[in-house]
Amino acid sequence: MIRSPLWVLALFLLSACNSQPPVRLMPPPEAFVKSETNLFDVNKNLERSGEIQVFYATNRKPVGPADNQTYSRTPTDTLHLGVADLSIGGGEITWDALYKLSTQANDEALRPEILLTALHEKAQVSPVLGDASGGEAGLAFFRLIDQALAASNDKNITLYVHGANTGVQRAAAQAAQYRHFTGRNSVVLSYIWPSAESFLRFSRDVTNTARTAPTFAHLIRMLSLHTQARQINVIAYSSGAMVASGGLARLDTPDPRFPQDSLRLGEVYYAAPDADFRTFVGYLQRQKGIGKRATVAINMHDSVLRWSSLHQRASRAGRPDLGELSEDDTRWLLQAAADDAIDVLWVKPEGLPGLDQRSHTFWYDHPWVSTDLLLKMLFGLPPAERGLEPGVSAAGVKYWEFSPDYGPRLWAIMQRLGEQAARKPTDGTSVKP
Repeated sequence: MIRSPLWVLALFLLSACNSQPPVRLMPPPEAFVKSETNLFDVNKNLERSGEIQVFYATNRKPVGPADNQTYSRTPTDTLHLGVADLSIGGGEITWDALYKLSTQANDEALRPEILLTALHEKAQVSPVLGDASGGEAGLAFFRLIDQALAASNDKNITLYVHGANTGVQRAAAQAAQYRHFTGRNSVVLSYIWPSAESFLRFSRDVTNTARTAPTFAHLIRMLSLHTQARQINVIAYSSGAMVASGGLARLDTPDPRFPQDSLRLGEVYYAAPDADFRTFVGYLQRQKGIGKRATVAINMHDSVLRWSSLHQRASRAGRPDLGELSEDDTRWLLQAAADDAIDVLWVKPEGLPGLDQRSHTFWYDHPWVSTDLLLKMLFGLPPAERGLEPGVSAAGVKYWEFSPDYGPRLWAIMQRLGEQAARKPTDGTSVKP
């Protein structure tokens, strides 16, 4: 069989980077570096330690003894719920040193690894058998979440959904990293779906995301019904967008086990979504009106999504080709973007200092983009109030971008948020202005 040079090159590059690199502490968001105060400083219950916990849910098959359990790459229809213990720096870094690395610009070589140290499974749920809570063990798990919410300034739960080529360690570490840079004010749950953990088996990931989407929807319904969270926020990265968009779309269909008015879906953020563009737009139409604002962050030069589009023979939602849509879907997307039902964040590398043009990881690698994510997820601010500039693409799609004066704009935003927080009672009940 004759392969094109481009395809051979893609296979070579993927083979070379198929192993999973360690998760290192990301660059601190711009808001941490350029502000007089940061989110750590408003957390009265801050644990000044490199140790950090996140909740997790997975539909991977468990392996190993109960006291040393992990999860395989094999999908199941059972949802496993638990708590993950992680360590930033593996116990070899002081809080003062970690705080400095988290609030000052620094070299990548200085940033410590984030290591998974233990998984503690607390409950199992069988959605296909009609289980709506996981029984007493499941309810006890949800009470643990409520305890964490009670001690947190952010009264929302944030679900993080990882991308392809990601194992349990990496998925938990990425979620912990996000929690860390909320000033540890947010309760974070990592949804660890059964990735094949290899780009060369990407087709299996596509299949597994479709199988996982109903379970993801079930989890959101359970969290809405059984916890005291104000709302359930979602961050879906890369191929995680297939899980999240398919799962969220299913929430438009009533489930007799859950009152439809119990749903509390909040902010949704699709970071470089690696999902079939046409299918994704169809799912967005079903999501409209269920939650709050959905943001789709795209980079039209994203090299990972370029390969994925070749592999799947269709453009990806994070690097879309509008010409693939039907007239009706195009009309809907244009109107949804114009009405601000869908926010398209166009990340243009040429306008973001230091960002690699082909970046797929811009949402946490670049301090401006990570700051914008925090402003959306923590404060619920629309794009204009986050300092973004509107634009219209050649195809007529309204989008948002970072302006050259984003730094001064951010400074004004942080001052305003600080003033609003100062006028509110200091009872530590919320980080929202």
